[in-house]
Amino acid sequence: MTLTALIARIARIARIARIDAALPQTQCTRCGYPDCRHYAQAIAASEAPINQCPPGGAEGIARLAAITGHAVIALNPANGIESPRRLAIIDEAWCIGCTLCIKACPVDCIVGAPKLMHTVIEPLCTGCELCIPVCPVDCISLEEATPGRGGWAAWSTELADEARQRYSAHNERIERERRENDERLAAKASAKLADLENASSMGDPVALEQKRAVIEAAMKRARE
Repeated sequence: MTLTALIARIARIARIARIDAALPQTQCTRCGYPDCRHYAQAIAASEAPINQCPPGGAEGIARLAAITGHAVIALNPANGIESPRRLAIIDEAWCIGCTLCIKACPVDCIVGAPKLMHTVIEPLCTGCELCIPVCPVDCISLEEATPGRGGWAAWSTELADEARQRYSAHNERIERERRENDERLAAKASAKLADLENASSMGDPVALEQKRAVIEAAMKRARE
């Protein structure tokens, strides 16, 4: 990489970081991207306008305009409207403990266990609303936490920073669990492969070799 390319890359990373810092980190996906960081990257690459973040509201657009040099424009209604911050509330009497809301929460603010009721840690809830559509018994509702105050008036840099950290920790946990599961499956497959004759009910040597080839191919794909 040339020095010029390196400088350009560093500048791009810094620009993305500044844009990302101007977003509220609710990770709600209403901007049309998987999370705030991806939206920041799209803005930095001039692939997305600055008016697609309802939680940031008008103040958020003004902040993005100051960073990018774009003109201040109205929030795109296709992405939502600026509104007071809302918190998810679980009706514990109706909760069936399916854990789907726990998996959907991007900042791990819902606690519970399979077949046991769940509850929301309210101070950590970003109001992303991602838990609402996954609940099979419709036992999650939204409650206004900042009546009359929306956008950054209902949020703060400190809350955004905490939400970003919790989202990062959430992603690290998901990746760790995926990796550990893959390792368990690989170890199980290796053990079966090492003693395939006893691990399988097949007695035909040809069928066993076919089974061995299938397992080895699957392990190779997993490694790749």
